[in-house]
Amino acid sequence: MTSPLASAETTSDQVLARVIASLEDDKAEDIVTIDLRGRSSIADYMVICSGRSSRQVGAIAEKLTERMKEEFGRICKIEGKEQGDWVLIDATDVIVHVFRPEVREFYQLEKMWMPSGTRV
Repeated sequence: MTSPLASAETTSDQVLARVIASLEDDKAEDIVTIDLRGRSSIADYMVICSGRSSRQVGAIAEKLTERMKEEFGRICKIEGKEQGDWVLIDATDVIVHVFRPEVREFYQLEKMWMPSGTRV
């Protein structure tokens, strides 16, 4: 059953709020939201978070994609779930990266995408 939010009228802010809630529900750690509006055409927001293990990273990503389909009717593209080190979920307006902590530290996406002058 799809939610009343599953429509073309769904805003990127609504999707972002649900993404954050889903990540919090599944105990994702160190959740960071980066506003990309006016800076990139790939999405309105990027969310970066960590899971404690490969298994948790995969589970966080899987639950998020299920919730996006159920609540917004969105089929998200997902990459990297099999390895569980870094999973990318493309929810159209919101791009989500779920990392194991050491992989996140290695790539440091926050530093690349945060506005200049922002401390991570």
